[in-house]
Amino acid sequence: MADSVDVERVPSGTSGLDTVLQGGFLRGQTAIVNGGPGTGKTILALQFLAAGETGLYVGFEERADDLRRNAAALGIDLSGVVILDLSEQGSRFFSDQSYSVLSPGQAEGDELIGQIADAIDQESPDRLVIDPLTELRALLPDDYQFRRHISSLANALKERSITTVCTAQVTSEAEERDVQFLGDAAIEIRRTTDHRSLEVTKFRGSGYAGGRHTYRIRSETGGRVYPKLVPGDHQREVPREQIGSGIDALDSLLGGGVQRGSVTLISGPSGVGKTTLATVFLRAAAQRGETPHGFLFEELASDFRYRTEQLGIGIDELVESGELLLTEVESLTRSPDEFADTVRTAVEEDGARMVVIDGISGYRLGLRGGDSQDQLTRELHALCRYLKRMGVTTFLLDEIGTVTGDLMASDEAISYLADNIVFLRYVELDGEVRKVVGVLKKRYGAFEQTIRAFDLGPDGIDVGPPLEGYRGVLTGVPERVDEETDVR
Repeated sequence: MADSVDVERVPSGTSGLDTVLQGGFLRGQTAIVNGGPGTGKTILALQFLAAGETGLYVGFEERADDLRRNAAALGIDLSGVVILDLSEQGSRFFSDQSYSVLSPGQAEGDELIGQIADAIDQESPDRLVIDPLTELRALLPDDYQFRRHISSLANALKERSITTVCTAQVTSEAEERDVQFLGDAAIEIRRTTDHRSLEVTKFRGSGYAGGRHTYRIRSETGGRVYPKLVPGDHQREVPREQIGSGIDALDSLLGGGVQRGSVTLISGPSGVGKTTLATVFLRAAAQRGETPHGFLFEELASDFRYRTEQLGIGIDELVESGELLLTEVESLTRSPDEFADTVRTAVEEDGARMVVIDGISGYRLGLRGGDSQDQLTRELHALCRYLKRMGVTTFLLDEIGTVTGDLMASDEAISYLADNIVFLRYVELDGEVRKVVGVLKKRYGAFEQTIRAFDLGPDGIDVGPPLEGYRGVLTGVPERVDEETDVR
């Protein structure tokens, strides 16, 4: 195969798949799409045919009328596609000319191969789909005859520059080796109860994006691939400057604010004020014209807006004007790949220069299978690296399970991702439950190594002066220091 730079790319017709294929299929090649029942192989193949040029569909399982009707329900227009119906009930080849065809149960494999060849000669398609290719294996005498016929067909198609997609449902390692051998490209689709993934395992003459990418099928829009985020593919220069929250005492605690393009982890137990703290940064960014975007995993946008108004933070006008964007994220129905795609849209199309992810525990619910902790770290690492490379200031909100006791920066082992770590804690002071705020880490610049009182009220956030005269504040049960006896 010639270098892919010199070979024409053929759009796949499935949104996002061309990104994985680094531009699309290669003209004249044969791609094998393998997967179990209900994975969406046929949908991917039909979208390939509907994407343009002249197309021929050779099908063994579904009647032509049913195929067109089901495709239309998914928004796939097959009006320009010729269908050779070789299903057991089929009796006609739907085109301008009709063909009388025998059902697979009545015809030898050689005859079927001949009928397919005749249809290709008659229609001269630019795109061809055989669905499924593995049906021919059962109709040919043995594996050798199957490989010989299909290899010959693939070579003939390549000579005619016909780009082909064949679906397959293999049931053994031997079948899988045969199918992989016969195709120039191989795509594997997997399905669990509520999630589909797509992986390219082979692509002669071209690079491709490795890994398992989310593959989603929706009514009226068909299939779509959400490629894994590759941070190294993105870069944007931004000025290295400090940006503040608009609250002087908080900015003072942070040594002037956080650096643009940095990642800040805000951690603390439930109800301590993490979201409210992030909101003042969102408001300040909106007032600077940075179109900040808050992604809410654990709260409705309406509840979020109501609560901030009650606290006197005032973001309604900014939200109504589109200067501050809020998106509710249902993690149970959205994978990390889909969420990453949403974030990219916010950054690259909406111009967001600040992103808040509230919160990490909700984000984790979108992970499926395997070691969720390992996946969480890997997915968040890629997302944060992308946002940093794009110069987007990022806030991650993480709920700590313990109310008092030893201070932990994060329950999720993601503190290494953060350039800045801000903690909020409950403490008992003089018989009252109070809140405090402090900074554990700031990668770029100095910060106050003090603990300040933190309060939420009708006038918003109140960050008090540094707490003095106490020790053990971070345990949650501080003790007063006897200034006369506790002299160091």
